[in-house]
Amino acid sequence: MRWHRIRYQSVIYLHIYWPTFSLKPPIHDPQVLLGPGIGLDCAVVDGGAKLWVIKSDPITFVTDEIGWYVVQINANDIATTGATPRWLMATILLPEQRTTATLAERIHQQIYTACQEINVSLIGGHTEITYGLDRPIVVGTLIGEVARDSLITPRGAKPGDRILLTKSVPIEATAILAREYSEQISQALTPDELTQARGYLYKPGISVLRDAQLASQAGQITAMHDPTEGGLLAALWELAQASNCQLMIDLEKVPISDLSAQICQVFEVDPLAAIASGALLLTAPKRDATSICRTLIASGIPCCEIGEVKSGKATVWSRSALGRKPLPCPSRDAIAKVISP
Repeated sequence: MRWHRIRYQSVIYLHIYWPTFSLKPPIHDPQVLLGPGIGLDCAVVDGGAKLWVIKSDPITFVTDEIGWYVVQINANDIATTGATPRWLMATILLPEQRTTATLAERIHQQIYTACQEINVSLIGGHTEITYGLDRPIVVGTLIGEVARDSLITPRGAKPGDRILLTKSVPIEATAILAREYSEQISQALTPDELTQARGYLYKPGISVLRDAQLASQAGQITAMHDPTEGGLLAALWELAQASNCQLMIDLEKVPISDLSAQICQVFEVDPLAAIASGALLLTAPKRDATSICRTLIASGIPCCEIGEVKSGKATVWSRSALGRKPLPCPSRDAIAKVISP
């Protein structure tokens, strides 16, 4: 489960930790093997022969391809546990004054198509027209399966592990800004560059399902996490707190595409703190890190080592030849100021 989040308008502004609340989550069922916690995106329930991994996440800002989005975002978190996504339920809330049969059918078709692409079964859900909305909202709950000895959680990162990152950051922010604010950036990009940025949704893509599957086959993975709200910085802090370790990061090694850098510069957005689905953050013992990188690269997925897990209090540091300095945890996603300055 990610940090609890307060949403204002259509984007996440603030992350709130479970420890902020005085009440402890009421979990009394011994079949619940993993419940809510910082950096824990999924629940894990003992399903008998296999473990069930359960994830629920809403899509509240994006309107273009929202049905496709809800499948990918939930599948990403399932994938980071080593599980296979299996069954989806979707709740679709539609605006009172702006809903047509075509809109509802389009969202449903997007969900169906996305499920077919990754062999997920849509098993139910709910659709309604709701007052007070100015855009569609879609919430997905996805269930996956994993063998008992194959479960991976962010708590597994150990001192000495290498920190790897696939693709680049921030893929999702690049796609969102290009799709939702194309007029604002049209002066800074050529038409071809704008088309390419809009296409970041699919290439390099916001899915990490294949990344996670290939990495798991290539060597021992101790932890996986996908950088979403708050970008890479928030994901690193979530990983540090879930594993109770220090993370030492070489910022100069973090891949940021030229196109992403251009778009972030237009909006004065920190690319390290912007929503970054599409990249996979993972840790592995030193002996496995090289082979995992090689396997991913050979399969067409860029991957590089960006740091190391150290023992000590859960913190995130930037290290360089000049020494080290603490990296802040974002209080809100960097693209929030674009939506509501």
